[in-house]
Amino acid sequence: MMNPPLSRRPLGVICALALMALTSIAHAQWKWRDADGRTQYSDRPPPPSVADKDILARPSNAPRVSATPGQAASQGPSASASGASAPARAASEASSRDKLERERKAQEDKARTEAMAEDCRQAQNRMRLLESGVRLRSGTQTGESQPMTEQMRQDNVRQAQAVITASCK
Repeated sequence: MMNPPLSRRPLGVICALALMALTSIAHAQWKWRDADGRTQYSDRPPPPSVADKDILARPSNAPRVSATPGQAASQGPSASASGASAPARAASEASSRDKLERERKAQEDKARTEAMAEDCRQAQNRMRLLESGVRLRSGTQTGESQPMTEQMRQDNVRQAQAVITASCK
């Protein structure tokens, strides 16, 4: 059996070192059970809604979740002294959740306002077109085009007016 040339040995050493460096990354995995009972794997921590008892594995350098105030009181004075900042942390988490909820609602309100403005603009354009007296055509259920009757025009005007009333404020 022949030894590989000397030029290939450093390449093998470099590859081996790279593989050893990657093994520490592979160990930084979280494993938890979600609300549906399925096991989840990730390199990021589970969402805050996952209870500590449902976290099956965590990276070795990951901090453990501290006990709740009720648990701290049942563990004795030394545990409650170390968990003295738990109410402050809980209040901070609650305020950050409230802030996120307010931001989400603000985004929803903004999207709803923009959608209403777009509906208003389209209905106003449709109303101008219907009232212009231009001959319009309408599509049938089979996809054919036919001239719009006066009754169809009046129905479209009523629909556009209803959208304008609801959306244009």
